[in-house]
Amino acid sequence: MGNSLYVFVLAGGSGERFWPLSRTMTPKHLLRLFSERTLLEETLARVEGVTSADRVTVLTNRSQEAVIQELVGASGVRVVAEPAKRDTAPAAALAHALVRVRDPEGICVLLPADHIIHDSGAFRRAIVDAAAVAGEEDAIVTIGIPPTSPSEAFGYLELGAERPRGAGGTMFNEVARFVEKPDRATALTYVESGRFQWNAGMFLWRTSWFQQELERLEPALASFAREFPVGDCDGYLERVFPDLPKISVDYAIMEKTRKVVAARAPFDWDDVGSWTALATHLPRDEKGNTLRGKTAVVESSGNIVYSAGRRVALCGVNDLVVVETPDAVLVCHRDHVQQIKKVLPLLDENER
Repeated sequence: MGNSLYVFVLAGGSGERFWPLSRTMTPKHLLRLFSERTLLEETLARVEGVTSADRVTVLTNRSQEAVIQELVGASGVRVVAEPAKRDTAPAAALAHALVRVRDPEGICVLLPADHIIHDSGAFRRAIVDAAAVAGEEDAIVTIGIPPTSPSEAFGYLELGAERPRGAGGTMFNEVARFVEKPDRATALTYVESGRFQWNAGMFLWRTSWFQQELERLEPALASFAREFPVGDCDGYLERVFPDLPKISVDYAIMEKTRKVVAARAPFDWDDVGSWTALATHLPRDEKGNTLRGKTAVVESSGNIVYSAGRRVALCGVNDLVVVETPDAVLVCHRDHVQQIKKVLPLLDENER
């Protein structure tokens, strides 16, 4: 399986909710939030052993290309920079095209760069099991995450009939339908039903079949992949990629494709959507404060503090997020972390 498996890591996001630590040049996946490694490095380490390093590619943009190239070093991992921001469907088509010119029956694995998964062994077994299904069937295989809340931030998979387990023990279901980011009331009914899982944005497919789906659903993306050159693709990307439709893979493919199979994740998962994720994955003191860097806390509880250098002192405050960097300080209530991106239009361009 490893010889036909090609892994693509999407690393082009901006990570606006992690301002002021994340910026245009250093978005969320390039931050060392939870360890001495960036989230991208953690993702690349997680896929080691699934396939060889020369079959792993990081898809990014021009502004991040140099720093990511430095991160991967001489590992053999390839870095490909998209010449324009065109959302996840064109990125999926690019990954597909890069496999297609190399191995027309290869299995493409598309993964985000910025998730936390602690049980790497269970993750790798699930990917191998999912790849086996993708290799044998005309279907997109996606990883389903058991929902822990009625979140409006994720798409949902309605599970259908159960399928045989994979060789590594992974449980599979047919997917009855895919629902893109419902409102909270609808999401609550999904969670209470027990029939739905979150769509984690991890997809696998066999290249020959995916091309058929592109031809049927997205002719412009199909043409892009069909005409993709063997060898040096830089000139072709520069000419063609910026004109591809700007659309997510969820809307372009997932909602319309003929068959989806869900691998039910046997591992822990967090998409690290905001600063409050630090409280989930890092130690807390006796007052429930999560502290990184130089801090001093008196009669305060439930706070999240990240200091990049200077001492941050809290006295008599609760449930705040405080982030210090050399050129900015964020003070935000924990309940409003999703609103941080609204601050960015108020900043100078070099502060974003």
